[in-house]
Amino acid sequence: MANLTDLTGLAGVASAIAAAALLLPWTIRLTQPRLAAVLGTVFVLSLIPFGALSAAAYVRGITGDLSITTLVLLWCALLRPWCGCAASGTEHRRVLLVLIALCALAFYPMALGAGSFDPYRLGYGNPLLIVVLLLIALAAWFRKFTLVALCIALATLAWAGGWYESSNLWDYLLDPFVAIYALAAMMIFGVKRLSKSRLRNQLLSIP
Repeated sequence: MANLTDLTGLAGVASAIAAAALLLPWTIRLTQPRLAAVLGTVFVLSLIPFGALSAAAYVRGITGDLSITTLVLLWCALLRPWCGCAASGTEHRRVLLVLIALCALAFYPMALGAGSFDPYRLGYGNPLLIVVLLLIALAAWFRKFTLVALCIALATLAWAGGWYESSNLWDYLLDPFVAIYALAAMMIFGVKRLSKSRLRNQLLSIP
């Protein structure tokens, strides 16, 4: 019988597969009930074994368990057609992606051996990391960036409860997939802002 870690790990990968269906062009034309039916069908089918393993199990065998931060972003994407996406929500997501990108740029090079300090060791219950996360979550809460505070709170609670097989807090906060996504999103956002700035300057220079 599958344990809780396996069930939640498979559900997380199935959520990613369902969220990937939102990238298909024809899903934009679906009504909300039909979109819900499509996403639900994809989610369930990815959990049904075909042969020895399900599609979610095959993917999980390659990727491992997704971080809590990734799961929060996935479910935000899945629920967006029903919850809407206000400007403030977009801003919250952008702030979270900026923090993820900055953290990834600092964390992964050092964790892979660039320098003598390994930040991954801090994830094994180091009080300094927990205090820093608490301060960031409090600052985000007071600034009303609730998505940032939510990700930190849920990741820390899941780690404290031993939700995953890993006992390292970093595995709950960050994974390579959300890091790559955040870095790519920030690059795209920067290019768009630069293009808009150049276009505005060109329009202003027209006599």
